[in-house]
Amino acid sequence: MQNVLKSGKLLDEKGNLCESGYSLDYVKEYNRSDIKAGKLRIKEWDYYLISNEDYAVALTIDDNSYMSLASVSFLDFKKPSYITKSQIKLLSLGKIGLPSSFKEGNVYYKSKKVRGSFLKDSKRRILSFKYAKFDGKNDFECYFTLTDEPRDKMVIATPFDKEKYFYYNAKINLMRAEGWAKIGDTVYNFSKTNTLATLDWGRGVWTYNNEWYWGSLQCYLNDGTRFGFNMGYGFGNTEKASENMIFVENTAHKLDRLTFNIPKNEKGKYDYMKDWTFTDNENRFNLTFKPIIDREDNTNLGVLASLQHQVFGVFNGEVVLDDGSIIKVENKLGFAEHVRNKW
Repeated sequence: MQNVLKSGKLLDEKGNLCESGYSLDYVKEYNRSDIKAGKLRIKEWDYYLISNEDYAVALTIDDNSYMSLASVSFLDFKKPSYITKSQIKLLSLGKIGLPSSFKEGNVYYKSKKVRGSFLKDSKRRILSFKYAKFDGKNDFECYFTLTDEPRDKMVIATPFDKEKYFYYNAKINLMRAEGWAKIGDTVYNFSKTNTLATLDWGRGVWTYNNEWYWGSLQCYLNDGTRFGFNMGYGFGNTEKASENMIFVENTAHKLDRLTFNIPKNEKGKYDYMKDWTFTDNENRFNLTFKPIIDREDNTNLGVLASLQHQVFGVFNGEVVLDDGSIIKVENKLGFAEHVRNKW
């Protein structure tokens, strides 16, 4: 059984995690000044995914110390198609000023091409972004309001097998969302009755070469219940802290170990657009995944490289909650990803 985090500081006087494990809210206090590793290794980010069955918008603002990034993705599941654009600034070194907690604080990014903000008060989050010549010709703009944040979140403090390196992460699924996105003169409306949002909030010091698997779902079941999950492994020592959870409205149900079974072609390479399956050691997560879009992003600059496959598609099957009850999942849209980074 994995450790449940207690309240207190995240890092000790040597810059190591005081304890590893998981919690359902922000209980470990993160402070950038407590980090003892090299300043260029610090990574901080806020990533939001706003989605329904037809469209999705992904917004990122991060500060990886040696560079910052502002990114927008727009996905159309009906065509299907996607556009991703990112802007990078060198040697940000924490100047973006990302908050030390996901419970409070605002985020801003401004350049000639990009303007973005993530604002937070006691009842809502407001996301606003503009990106010039997003599709090569037309500007992108969006505005979303997020409310009804669930009581339970997925929060983990994960160590690496290296002194002073750690991963502090929260995933907040199932926030109700409404708003709009615009590309040129085309407006895409996102209704509160069918749209949900997830926040991926991360702070930490990473090793140079990493690989991970992450998946997420947020949807309404047929009776109107908000349902979703977060699953992932491979990043840091996930034997000590795993992020596998099922969410039903305000309640999280903790899973143990889970594996992505990604099909391979005759050459032994992953074929991301064929159907995936998932297995877990408790037989509680029995789902298949049929891909629709592979949001692929490959960057290789020698010293810095990133191979990303964030695959969106539909999940089918069933999951088992902590009390043994079963929830059937029928053609619900989410994603599963496989990422390798050298940075």
